Amino acid sequence: MSWWPLIKIIPVKTNLKFVRFARFFGILSAVLCIASVASLFYPGMNMGIDFRGGAAMELTTADGRTLDLEQVRSAVDGLGMGDVGVQGIDNDSSAILRFQIPEGQEQAAVVERVRSAITAEVGTVTYSGVSIVGSKVSSELFTSGLLALGAAVVLMFAYIWFRFEPQFGFGAVAGLVHDVILVFGLIVLFRERLEFNLNMVAAILTVIGYSMNDTVVVFDRLRENLRKYKTMPLRDVIDLSINETLSRTIITGITAVMVLAALAVFGGVALFGFSIALMVGIIIGTYSSVYVAAPIILLWGVKRGEFAEEAKPIKLGMASRP
Repeated sequence: MSWWPLIKIIPVKTNLKFVRFARFFGILSAVLCIASVASLFYPGMNMGIDFRGGAAMELTTADGRTLDLEQVRSAVDGLGMGDVGVQGIDNDSSAILRFQIPEGQEQAAVVERVRSAITAEVGTVTYSGVSIVGSKVSSELFTSGLLALGAAVVLMFAYIWFRFEPQFGFGAVAGLVHDVILVFGLIVLFRERLEFNLNMVAAILTVIGYSMNDTVVVFDRLRENLRKYKTMPLRDVIDLSINETLSRTIITGITAVMVLAALAVFGGVALFGFSIALMVGIIIGTYSSVYVAAPIILLWGVKRGEFAEEAKPIKLGMASRP
């Protein structure tokens, strides 16, 4: 990648004092997390069709011609049905449409309006398999999504505890919880454009995996440096470890954000929310590895003896004389 001139902007070696600002960013993170949790209760997230209920139907063109999914989506979007999902099936002439039913409106009348709008936009279409997703099913999906997020955090904590030490595990989990809460806060902040649906659950799970990967890279280098620099103050070892992994972290993060930005622009409405949540989550995950997970190690402290290498006996090349 040396041919890419932008790589040269990132210095190979840095000597930034990250721990010096740990208190300030720790307070900032705490304030943002509290605000994000409060926003979940008011005004709350804009739930998608997966968690709020709605209708689903299968569309098939009458003459077997290709069904334009964007035309179908725009026709239903014009009716103000909230979250609209259009998924193509194996043959290009069929698709599955999902949309929300506004509160207080009769389901049959709403479905008929949707059919009329699609017919006017696309042409003659055959409808089949019309079904209504009730609130009970949506509630079960919502509960399952939250359980999946909780299980992911618990498993990540167990992995870090097993691989490192308890304080490393708590630091990693604090970073993960921080990332998840702030992504939820982002969804509430931009609730007019972002809806919480199964795609968002997938995005948050991906953020958890990315954040954990970045944290493990920093912790691996920290553990190596604790063995190498046994008398260096812990805050200096943390700064050194973060600086040594900084270029790798920046390059990886920028590459991922560039791909997600392209996906957000060209991926259409269906992938916009997923891309934005994942893009911001990667930035937050990189930040939390530096200013949430690592400072907890400093506050907790480590026993240098746990990282000391065992002394190896020295083998002499010749027998000593009496």
